[in-house]
Amino acid sequence: MRREVAELRRANEILKAASVYFAKELDRPRTK
Repeated sequence: MRREVAELRRANEILKAASVYFAKELDRPRTK
């Protein structure tokens, strides 16, 4: 069970980082 918690925590950190990255990308005006 401890391993599952570690995996979930890692996935949560990855999702958090991804959401922050995508938020920055969406905030940036498109230059295309």
